Amino acid sequence: MRRSLITGFFVVAFTATAFGLASADETAPLKTTSVHTTQMVALAPASDAAAPTADADLAMWNAAPAAAPAKSEKHLSVVRRFASGIMARTAAIASNLTRSAMRFIGTPYVFGGTTTSGFDCSGYVQHVFAMIGVHLPRTADAQFDVGQRVASAAMVPGDLVFFHTYASGVSHVGIYLGNDKFISSSSRGVSVSSLHESYWAARYLGAKRVVAAN
Repeated sequence: MRRSLITGFFVVAFTATAFGLASADETAPLKTTSVHTTQMVALAPASDAAAPTADADLAMWNAAPAAAPAKSEKHLSVVRRFASGIMARTAAIASNLTRSAMRFIGTPYVFGGTTTSGFDCSGYVQHVFAMIGVHLPRTADAQFDVGQRVASAAMVPGDLVFFHTYASGVSHVGIYLGNDKFISSSSRGVSVSSLHESYWAARYLGAKRVVAAN
């Protein structure tokens, strides 16, 4: 009887001790898991906050990105229209000049002439430009002193071309028509010539532009 009681006491004590150890082992992972989970939850927002966001500074103030490209396109459009307008006016002036100049083909050469009855070279040029409202000096050398010098490669219809003929310096003037052609009043009367003709090529002095679109 006594032995049974002692044996039962040890069984109960061993069971209680084992249960206590088991409880301690089972509850320890729960604490670790709880701390680990808490740390993950606390770190997650910090990670999200560090991620970059497009236009974050604009979104903060509820603002929209500036439409810079649209302004650039508008500016370019204005420039293109302005350039087109200049080109159109320049083409119109050149067309009027050359059309007016061609009206007098065949008019005889008259030294000192300034009318449709007969022109000398500068009188002819002065008359044609006057028809479009541009006043030029009376003589070829005086006409050479006005306007802007133009390189041969940059000449356009309406530019003036100058030569030395019977005297040193500028003594003949004509109106450039394009394609290396010019019109002037010479011994043949008002006629079209080529800058490449040997006579004119050897006496060519240069070109001037006296009309520009404003």
